[in-house]
Amino acid sequence: MLRILVSMIVVIIAGGSGTRLWPLSTPDYPKHLLTINGENDSLLQKTYQRAKLLASDIYVLTEGSHAHHVKAQIPDLSSDKFIIEPARRGTASCIVAALVRLSEISPHDEPIAFLPADHYIRDVSGFANSFKIAGAMSKKHSKIVLVGIEPDYPATGFGYIQKGEIADQDSLVYTVEGFKEKPNYESAKEFFRSGNYLWNGGYFTGSLDVFKEAMKVYAPRLLGDYEKLLASGDQFEEVYLGFENISIDYALMDNIKDILVVPASFDWMDLGSFGDLHKAVDNDESGNHIYGRVEISNVENSFVRNYEDKPVAVVGLDNVVVVNTPEGILVARKDLSKEVGEVSKRINSCGSGV
Repeated sequence: MLRILVSMIVVIIAGGSGTRLWPLSTPDYPKHLLTINGENDSLLQKTYQRAKLLASDIYVLTEGSHAHHVKAQIPDLSSDKFIIEPARRGTASCIVAALVRLSEISPHDEPIAFLPADHYIRDVSGFANSFKIAGAMSKKHSKIVLVGIEPDYPATGFGYIQKGEIADQDSLVYTVEGFKEKPNYESAKEFFRSGNYLWNGGYFTGSLDVFKEAMKVYAPRLLGDYEKLLASGDQFEEVYLGFENISIDYALMDNIKDILVVPASFDWMDLGSFGDLHKAVDNDESGNHIYGRVEISNVENSFVRNYEDKPVAVVGLDNVVVVNTPEGILVARKDLSKEVGEVSKRINSCGSGV
């Protein structure tokens, strides 16, 4: 039996533009700050609680526009544990900023687990076990190790990780054969049926030394960004704002030839749309989730929330999302709720309706 005795650092990535769950979330108050299903703690706070099962050395990387909200939600974390982006520059730049900070204060061979702040997970023990395995395998093999999600349906909204051979028999860690972008439905069904693919949830571990070596070989431009930021001194903001806005997958992960993956042993929801959110919350016998001053009649399979005093009534509808907040009103067919993100971007860009 594998004994997991590896020390780790955790970096929680608490960025996001607050578009996909508008008007519940906004650029100033993104999804990870929201509470789900009547729970007392936000998604960010839940992530922080899970992180404490992995490490005592925890950092939160967030963006300046909502950093005050993030700090308020984690009051026991000292100010030096927050890494603030001056503006959004994609997850690749986030990772570089975190690595620069950690290079100054932490052992360079200690595994770092990067955790998105906005995922909904109930099985915290399974979560901790998966990441402890990933950290141990990263230390043992000196490689970046992903944690991939076992798919439970043929999703078209997630990228996929193709498993290769078993790389470590004791821990059932696999090599990565390749990555697949968000597929069409036929390809998603093929991936799901094969049993050889995992959803790419954006989870990965690796030490500073491992990341630097991977960037040197597979992403020299990213290594250049790291070196520029490391030497930036009081020009940190100016240098950071000059970085390309690109994801860590495109900039680095997709290019690495010897990366490993741990199949997750926990439940997982991304909450990337109101359709996803509806699955995570409590519903009545008609499949409706109702919150606030709401009256319904002949309504099924719908998500209705009202955050204002005026009443909201929904009559004779099925499969809809109705959300009323001081930030705006959303009415959408639930199966098209993934389009909310683009609509909210247009609203935010012009400052008025579309």
